[in-house]
Amino acid sequence: MSDAQQPVFNIEKLYVKDLSVEVPNAPAVYLEREAPQMEVNMSTESRALNEDMYHSSITVTVTARLGDKTMFLVECTQAGIFRIQNVPLDQMPMVLGIGCPNIVFPYLRETVSDVVIRAGFPPLLLNPVNFEALFMQQQQAQQQQAGAAQTH
Repeated sequence: MSDAQQPVFNIEKLYVKDLSVEVPNAPAVYLEREAPQMEVNMSTESRALNEDMYHSSITVTVTARLGDKTMFLVECTQAGIFRIQNVPLDQMPMVLGIGCPNIVFPYLRETVSDVVIRAGFPPLLLNPVNFEALFMQQQQAQQQQAGAAQTH
């Protein structure tokens, strides 16, 4: 009977889990006219909350520097709670590593842009992320590590 049940994927909640913005060299930094160098670091995490509820989050750190001065630093974790049922176990890593981040990312992008504007800087739009390619890279790296561990 359970084989005939349709997969269920529902967004239960999307929220900002953590958010900080720093402008350490204000107010002098607002007098600068040069475009800053941007450094963006991103990571994802997914975990089970119970048998059919899952938590997925994306954390991004954006640092804007002008020479050795930091113009601003934004750290944001955007998250979601998802109800996932009747999905084969072998497909769950893809759902959690690709599907959930694809839903969460636009909200993260909007939050980061909004907080950068509120900090007094021009809008910052994070570039789109191919979570499928990242997931495949992570899978390959894990397979290589497993292969290296077996040969030693």
